[in-house]
Amino acid sequence: MEQNNTLTHQEHNAPATFIKQTTSKPTHSMTLLNRKSNKNSDPNNNTTAEDKQKWSRRPATTSQGLATNLNPKTVLPIFFLIGITFAPIGGLLLWGSSKVNEFTIDYTDCDIDAPQVQAGGDTNNGFQNLPPGKYGYHFANPEAPGKSERLSTLPLSTDFPTTAPLDPPVFMYYKLTNYYQNHRRYVKSLSIDQFKGKIVPIERLDRDDQCKPVARSASNPSVPIYPCGLIANSLFNDTFLSPILLNPPNSNSNSMIYQMSEKGIAWSGEAEKYKRTKYTNSQVAPPPFWANRYPNGYTDQNPIPDLSRDEHFQVWMRTAGLPTFRKLYFRQDTDRMLAGSYVMDIYMNYPVRPFGGTKSIVFSTVSFIGGRNPFLGVAYIVVGTICFVIGVVLSVRHLVKPRRLGDMKYLSYETKPCFQMSILS
Repeated sequence: MEQNNTLTHQEHNAPATFIKQTTSKPTHSMTLLNRKSNKNSDPNNNTTAEDKQKWSRRPATTSQGLATNLNPKTVLPIFFLIGITFAPIGGLLLWGSSKVNEFTIDYTDCDIDAPQVQAGGDTNNGFQNLPPGKYGYHFANPEAPGKSERLSTLPLSTDFPTTAPLDPPVFMYYKLTNYYQNHRRYVKSLSIDQFKGKIVPIERLDRDDQCKPVARSASNPSVPIYPCGLIANSLFNDTFLSPILLNPPNSNSNSMIYQMSEKGIAWSGEAEKYKRTKYTNSQVAPPPFWANRYPNGYTDQNPIPDLSRDEHFQVWMRTAGLPTFRKLYFRQDTDRMLAGSYVMDIYMNYPVRPFGGTKSIVFSTVSFIGGRNPFLGVAYIVVGTICFVIGVVLSVRHLVKPRRLGDMKYLSYETKPCFQMSILS
């Protein structure tokens, strides 16, 4: 049988040469391997316009590539540019953070450490100094040395000084530690439809919206909880009253309330996520941890809260990403917080000792970078310094012992062959 392709080795010791010989007649074996001809293809097996259109539909690698030429002329200026730019920016951020006046009071154990005072008793004689580790100050320009805070009970009263005035706006936060709000089950435990004011079947609260185990009332499983979920159930419920300045200057009064507001503490547009519910008081039950606020459930005298106006709830529902966080509780945008001694009443309801956490109140101002955060400025300074030092070291290395670009002696095939191949007969 005549073969279509033959290979001829021309010489025994010569390099291998392959010659392709063809005949004009196709063999039966090749006929069996031929595919069915395409109607649109030509006899010479050339690519048609239709085939090109099909191929063009496939994504092609047409994006331009960029190969950076890493040499001293390009690398060294980059290091110096980063160092010269980042270090001053970090210094500016650190200076702006130092201009923020802030003080913190840890009142976690105040309900235990504070002396008991009877109702109507003299609270001035019932104060006790806080341990040094329970409070901290950071004032840019203190006017007078500070003193220890004092505390008492009935309700918990804390006496704290401000060694420098706080210019508006003044913010008061509550700060929690060792509290992991970023747990996946915790973050997903809510009902968006409930927040939109819709009546959600209790089966959906158990299944789709993942409110379980805070979806049904424990006393009546057929009654849904509003608002359901772990986040709403764990709402921070310590209550603070506006601080009172004792013996204010240029005043005949013994005290003056520094009035702070609960309005405007949520982010702009946050209220748009919430609508007044269509539930009635008898159709739903409050979350289990809201028992102090609603001891008899939702009633006409103590009705269902309007979440679209409850900014404390809106602030709490925006979960934090780190275990130590602070959330805004009060603000004062117009009046200055004068230096002096203040008394503030706190109603402690929120337990943090069972999970090893702490709770504090923080009074703070802001600067052009926001609140006090020295980490960002320090990070910029460190990165800029490291890049500048690396640039100096590489520059010295290049000047002392430079390397010629394109030196052939560093090529691998110039120093050692990769492989050798020979064809033997």
